[in-house]
Amino acid sequence: MKKIVIFLILAAMFGWAVYDFVSPEVSPDESEFHATDQTETEDAGKGTEAQTGLDIGNKAPDFTLKGLNGKEMKLSDFRGQRVMLNFWATWSPPCRAEMPDMEEFYQNKDVSVLAVNLTETESSGQGVEEFVEEYGLSFPVLMDEKTVVADTYAIQPVPTTYMIDSNGVIQHKAFGAMNYDMMVQEFEKME
Repeated sequence: MKKIVIFLILAAMFGWAVYDFVSPEVSPDESEFHATDQTETEDAGKGTEAQTGLDIGNKAPDFTLKGLNGKEMKLSDFRGQRVMLNFWATWSPPCRAEMPDMEEFYQNKDVSVLAVNLTETESSGQGVEEFVEEYGLSFPVLMDEKTVVADTYAIQPVPTTYMIDSNGVIQHKAFGAMNYDMMVQEFEKME
């Protein structure tokens, strides 16, 4: 039975990777979320405007998503704060592995953690709520029900993390799980 479950999980992960690789990109203009292209933010205080994009040094694309609590949150609402933007799913073993470290990081540092769940890939929203309770997560969990934001951020694989400075500029990207020490190291490099 365990072999079957493991095989199904691996097959699903492989299928998702193939689907994500061959599916057409969704541009922010075609998406259903509220995207804004604000370039007023100065690039890390250097006096230049940051271009919106996904590369280090770019301003992170803004978005609006509902949290588990039903409240809408925008990335731009966190301007002036350092943000760890993490894309994850309950079925991902690396996501499960990094969640306790993310909670510790959130509790110990002056950082805003936004955990964007790829809700469309989940078996149910209830499973996400149970996961949050099981792991005792206190940071905001946002529900990307149609993976529109994940598509905008070109998420492959999960987890993927963007460390965003107080000016809204991407300072670090991590593909795969981060541990507590890595989170702190990248946090301390940001303003």
